Amino acid sequence: MSEAKPISGTPGIASELTAFQQNILTILAEEARYGLAIKRELEEYYGSEVNHGRLYPNLDDLVEMGLVEKSELDKRTNQYALTDDGEAVLLSQFRWEFSKFVVDDDRAGAIEDLVAELQ
Repeated sequence: MSEAKPISGTPGIASELTAFQQNILTILAEEARYGLAIKRELEEYYGSEVNHGRLYPNLDDLVEMGLVEKSELDKRTNQYALTDDGEAVLLSQFRWEFSKFVVDDDRAGAIEDLVAELQ
């Protein structure tokens, strides 16, 4: 995996990704997955079918950007994993979003509660 880049106050490359690509990174943050497992997660999130012609070109773009690593599970199945750079992009995006959302102690508490709930 590649080296993580420092996170600044701006979303950087995250601002150039589509929401669909950011959602792929978010799914891969949990654990590495093969393509059809990513597809199922996206379909659950969107509540509609995600076709292969949309998923795989986006995965290829994320691999080309160095945000996702592609490896072979077997002759027919590839596995995708978030790289350190991909993690840094997600953290940068979260930091930017939280900087806009957390405007007072109540909202900061809401984020703290959410994090505690997910741990």
